[in-house]
Formats: sequence, C-alpha cells, structure tokens
Amino acid sequence: MGSVILGAFIFLFSSKFTRFTSFFQTGNTVGIVDKFNLDNLPLVIQQEISVGLTRLDANNQPIPGIATSWENQESGRVWIFHLGNYKWQDGTEIQARDINYQFKDAKKELIDSKTIKFTLNKDPYIPFPTAVTKPIFKKGLVGAGDWKVTNLTTFTGQFSRSLTLVNKKRDEKKTYRFYDTEEIALTAYKLGQVRSLVGIIDPKDLITWNNAKIDIKTNEDRYVGIFLNMQDKVTSDKNIRQALAYAINKDEFPEKRALSVISPKSWVFNPQVKDYKYNPDRAKELLKNVPVEIKKGININLVTLPSLLPVADKIKKSWEDIGLHTNIQVVNAPPEEFQALLWIQSIPSDPDQYSFWHSTQTGTNMTKYGAPAKESPRIDKLLEDGRRTLDPEARKSIYYDFQRFLLEDLPVIPLFYPVTYTITRK
Repeated sequence: MGSVILGAFIFLFSSKFTRFTSFFQTGNTVGIVDKFNLDNLPLVIQQEISVGLTRLDANNQPIPGIATSWENQESGRVWIFHLGNYKWQDGTEIQARDINYQFKDAKKELIDSKTIKFTLNKDPYIPFPTAVTKPIFKKGLVGAGDWKVTNLTTFTGQFSRSLTLVNKKRDEKKTYRFYDTEEIALTAYKLGQVRSLVGIIDPKDLITWNNAKIDIKTNEDRYVGIFLNMQDKVTSDKNIRQALAYAINKDEFPEKRALSVISPKSWVFNPQVKDYKYNPDRAKELLKNVPVEIKKGININLVTLPSLLPVADKIKKSWEDIGLHTNIQVVNAPPEEFQALLWIQSIPSDPDQYSFWHSTQTGTNMTKYGAPAKESPRIDKLLEDGRRTLDPEARKSIYYDFQRFLLEDLPVIPLFYPVTYTITRK
C-alpha cells in the first residue's frame, strides 16, 4: 500500500486595533502560527467543521463517524462502509457519492446511496479505517460538524488569513487568525488582536505577564529526534550511530524523554527498547571499533530548525566531548540531503510506519534506511506483516519487535516530546 493512503496520515496593527478589539469582545479569537489554505487547514479545525467516515477515540482506535459500521473482505483488501442518516450543514443529506477521498492505491465503488466500497490494488491494509478519519467537505468548506464557517479571508497565494466559525447549538462564535511567524503572532496578542495563541514554542516575555494564563502541553503525537543518513559514509556505521546516542545526556532536556518512534499512548508502545542512557565512556569505546579510514577526521554536520538551535548546541557539545567535531546548519525546511538532522517528526495515529522506514519508500524514508543496514530486511518484513495482520495481539507483537530492532539499528535517536504553550488573556 503506497504512502498516499497513510497520509504520512505546518498586518494591520495601529489603525485597525480598536476595530478588532471591539469586534471580538463577544467571541473568542485564536492565533495560530503557520500558513494554511482551504485544502490543508489544521486537522483540529477541520474536525470542528466536519467529520470523516470514522473518528479516533482517546486510544487512537477508529470509531463510527459518518459511517455507522464497516467490514472488511479478502483479509483486509476490501473495505465496505455503511453511512448513517447524517446531513450537511446546508441541510442536504450526506450520500455515498459525496465521499470524496482520493486514494492512489484503492478503487472506490458506490454500492448504493448509503454504502461505499474501497478495493485496494495490491495487499491488504488493516489500518484502512484510520485512513478515512479525515473530515469530508462539500465545496465552500460546508461540513457535517457543529461548527460552521461564516467568514474566510485570504491573502496573496490563497493562504487563509482568518476563519470565523459559529456553533448555533451553543450560541458561540470564534475566529482563527493565522500568522507567518511566532514573532508576529506574539505582537498580535500584545496588541489585542487575539484573545489566545495556541501551539507556541517560545512565549518569550508573555510568560511573565500577570494577565496571561499559560498552559503547557507535552505533545506525545510527535517527537524531537536526530535522523541519521544511513547511506552516508560516517553515519552508516552502527558504532558511530550508537556512540552519538550514548554521548547525549538526555536528562539535560526538561521535556519528557522519548524512547521510541511510536507514541507512549499507543497500545503497541514498547517500553523495553534500548534506551541509550548517557554513557560517554561507552560512546568512546564504540568509536574504537570504527575503521580507521572512517574515523580519521570525522566531522558531523547537524542540520536543524531555528527553534531547536539551543538543543543543537547541547548536542554539539556532547559530541565534541567524545572527540567528534560538529557543525550546525540552521534551515527552515528539511533538506533533501543531510548527514544528521535534528527535527520534529509527527507520529501516525496507527502504529503502521511503513512509509517512514520501509526500504522501498524512497520518497518518505528520510534516513534512507535500507541495505546495508543489518536489520533492514527484518524491519521491512515486520512492517509488511504489521499492515496485513488482523489479530490485535499478533499485531502488537509485530510492532514490539519493530521498535526493538529499529532502535537497535538506530537510524534515528529519539530525544523528547516537544512542549507547546497556549497563552490566553485572563
């Protein structure tokens, strides 16, 4: 099953200040940092406006959405969904022909007005019900949820600037405003353009404001890790990769430690993987096993985001303490080529990570994990079995092994779960 199905599934101040503050006194105005258009609004906003065939419960398991039930045939290669009696926000009935998912690797067939069938082109895909959690819409962002779009403004390039929603059941209104950078968003908050900011990485001086309520969230649906190029002359050496991991004192980071590439909230999370506790002596021992032609004059190039630069500085010091000279490069987008990449990686709701680690997935396998890595053939087999195994306990065992062998081979060094801040005016 290809990666498409997985979904691999981111100012007018002084003269308009009075108008904005008076207009939004009766509602809630939320600031978000990023650029969005109609096709890629933040998922949390999409879920307020509409719903998919399925939804995810607190344990990331699929439950009924627009579809009240579903079943699979041919061991998970065919999936049939039965729609309930739901209506769009414009009052028209939702029918099977309205379900507009476009999967490259699946054929869609309408059985009747309330039944839709997806037939996968190749292998069974057991997580398919999680692939249809994405909310569906009619043209104009007409959804099936409680919140309805009443106003949308855009600017150059069709990126959304603001989005206003109303909930008639609760007689509430709120407006989302989108900003390019955190600096602009923080200024907007100070000028009263928004009542709250969500997903802020660095609240700066607002952390000390008496009239600002600060909520801190640990995001266990993503992790900060160091991704290592498995085709690079230096980082393809397992001794070097493990030495890099042992050299880092993870306790220096105040955030919650990440042990695996799968969320600790997942039903398949394996807490018994190798944890690479801080051990610089062990790191130096491992470097002794590196061939001379590789070890001579090693330079590690670490690429990262501006927001992770303080973390990169600590890593640089740790690596240089064991004799590995390190350079830091700051970028705003992931480069096509890198040696070591300090980045934030989202974690899929389903444990299937085929697109991230299978050797055939050259477009999404960032570390180029594959041969000659020792465990790559085993990882490939586990990922293939995991997405076509129906029995939950058997599937759990597969992903336990996947985590154990992947963290032994170490194409990525998980560090911690990133923290974000919500700032709300009291």
